[in-house]
Amino acid sequence: MKTLALFIALYISNFCLQAQETQDNITITVTVPNVTSSEGAVLFALYNEETFLKRTPLQEKKSTITDGVATITFTKVSKGTLAITCFHDVNGNEQMDFEPNGMPKENYGVSNNNMTYGPPVWSDAKFEVNSEDIDVEIRM
Repeated sequence: MKTLALFIALYISNFCLQAQETQDNITITVTVPNVTSSEGAVLFALYNEETFLKRTPLQEKKSTITDGVATITFTKVSKGTLAITCFHDVNGNEQMDFEPNGMPKENYGVSNNNMTYGPPVWSDAKFEVNSEDIDVEIRM
């Protein structure tokens, strides 16, 4: 009897996990149409509120630049509230460089394209991910 109960519990758990996997198969395609040069690459990061600019992002991607355009696709994205940041890593050191006064040396952008003075703000950059794939355009 215990074996049967264990088997049923495992079967139900497996079914739930498979259902969860199909729900987490959303893609977000991000395009930056106005990269100022073909030098370096554009680095992208996908965040939720907990990780936004503080911790390791949910996903990171790197794109080459072709004719002033950089495009990547985040795959297996879960539903929820997310934000995207990106910057043009001209020198290839894979980190954003700053002037001594704290101003960025490299162009950057965030989802929703709300660029204010200072670092990006979660409330300005966030967007909802539901059950459909999304295309996002970020201007730098």
